[in-house]
Amino acid sequence: MTKTELTYLIAGVAALASVVAWAALVVVPAWTSYSRVWERLLAVLGSLYVLAAFVLAGVMVAGVVLYFYDELPG
Repeated sequence: MTKTELTYLIAGVAALASVVAWAALVVVPAWTSYSRVWERLLAVLGSLYVLAAFVLAGVMVAGVVLYFYDELPG
C-alpha cells in the first residue's frame, strides 16, 4: 500500500466515523424529538444545514492553515 493510498484510507475512515457520529449524536435525537413525519424531516434538514456549516468552517480553517503554512513556526 502506497502512502497516497494510506492517506485516502485514513481520510475515508475519518469521514465515515464523522458521519456515523453526526447521525448518532444529532440526527437520532432530532428524529425522536418529534412525532409527525414532516417535523422529523425538517429536524433532519436543519441538522444537515448545521453539518454543512461545520464542514464549511473546517474547510475555511484548513485553507487558512495551508495558506500560511510556510510562515508557521517550527
